[in-house]
Amino acid sequence: METASRLLLAVCFTVMLCSGTGTATKFEEQFNVVWSSSNNILTYDDSKEVELSLTKAGGANFQSSDFYLYGAFSVKLKLIRGESAGTVTAFYLTSFGKNHDEIDFEFLGNETGEPYTLHTNLFVNGTGGREQRVKLWFDPTADFHTYTIIWNHYQILWLVDYIPIRFHRNLEHIYPGSYPHTRPMVASACLFDASEWATQDGTKPVKWEHAPFVVKYKNFAFDACAVLPDGSTPCNNNYRANWWEGLYYQMLDQQRRDQLMWVVSKWKIYDYCYDNKRYPKAPKEPLECQYNVPWVWE
Repeated sequence: METASRLLLAVCFTVMLCSGTGTATKFEEQFNVVWSSSNNILTYDDSKEVELSLTKAGGANFQSSDFYLYGAFSVKLKLIRGESAGTVTAFYLTSFGKNHDEIDFEFLGNETGEPYTLHTNLFVNGTGGREQRVKLWFDPTADFHTYTIIWNHYQILWLVDYIPIRFHRNLEHIYPGSYPHTRPMVASACLFDASEWATQDGTKPVKWEHAPFVVKYKNFAFDACAVLPDGSTPCNNNYRANWWEGLYYQMLDQQRRDQLMWVVSKWKIYDYCYDNKRYPKAPKEPLECQYNVPWVWE
């Protein structure tokens, strides 16, 4: 399904990988280790790969040295092969503090032979509860695949191999507190034990006899507005000049809407907007939900 929209985004990231912030020659020039058990982060500067492992001693977490306010963030991932129940691999943006913002990709481990679940979520001003889940339509352990977050003044896009799987519109003018727009975020990656919830609602914990569990990241590409130490960012003055703020990324055209509809109809397995137990008035509430479906666009 090599569409024009996928090709356009791929070209943007090809340029970025050659000349953008994703070209730091060494891991330590671009990232800081947040926590890690011994030898649970291995970096290969020549191949731009970072390998995380999870053992009984723990997993690992690293984050970008820079904070960003809007941009396009991409990474290639190869997930844990075979038995991975109870594990979570993540690539996400996050600020810090009680009222933090966060935009998530989380890959929920599975028992051998079962498909991976991709869990996405959004936190705004410390409030999450906006989970969606899809089954991936390929084996994410066999090869690297590209996962992208585009966060601009108009919407957030989650993309898998340049196919949109979710979007969230900026509705701050209608529903304040529903869109991250003031707090700079780092780009972060981690691998951790989530036995209590990750696989089949926590009924399938990590089986440590299969450890170490290994996931590989490579080709981080952040074409984004870095925030300076004084809290300013050059993007404030002319943010519309950035390619990720262009008209193509302000809304979904028919082609990408069709792609998203394909994902929703064939692969989505959970959407908070339709969870009547958590939100008795769903699908009309939470109120943002009625604006974030591919068949509704103003």
